[in-house]
Amino acid sequence: MAPMTLAPPFTVGFDLDMTLIDSRPGIRSCYVELAERTGTYIDADLVVTRLGPPLEEEMAHWFPPERIASVADLYREIYPAYAVPGTHAMPGAREAVEAVQEAGGRAIVVTAKWEPNARLHLEHLGIPADALVGNLWAERKADALRTHGASVYVGDHVGDVRGARTAEALSVTVPTGPCGADELRAAGADVVLADLTEFPAWLSGYLAASRA
Repeated sequence: MAPMTLAPPFTVGFDLDMTLIDSRPGIRSCYVELAERTGTYIDADLVVTRLGPPLEEEMAHWFPPERIASVADLYREIYPAYAVPGTHAMPGAREAVEAVQEAGGRAIVVTAKWEPNARLHLEHLGIPADALVGNLWAERKADALRTHGASVYVGDHVGDVRGARTAEALSVTVPTGPCGADELRAAGADVVLADLTEFPAWLSGYLAASRA
């Protein structure tokens, strides 16, 4: 996709899990506790290899349909104590968000994670997003991206690519989650960076090209 003409205040959207934050250690701890409380076997190491889709999709691998809603509620209840403290910012996450803001733009987070728990992560890690929208996955992320006028969406999953494309936003990706660079390109990503440490330089070049 060719550079769009961007002028402040432009908006860049970011995914959360495995884009801005490495939530694998915390989520693993949360699933271990969930397995203990429910008496159900859950392979927590497997769970953290496929983060991205909505919680209920993962729960369906371990619980019958009639239990998914109640177990998902329990997971969200224990999440702040078990998942938030063990989660770390991805390399370059804060700098990527700040690069948008320093260039005169707004940085928003659009995630499939339950919004109250997503907010706890941002607050705990000091990631200064201008807005947060949770509970949206894949194409549904386009709703929030359009509402906030996002021209770029940054994510790690093919679902994030689909969300960006649906919103007619530039899809910028990082292969720091479950999807590799080739898979992201095949899904239609416009840009694949090694990680977010490359984002500020990419943004600077993109803004310069779009305003030329």
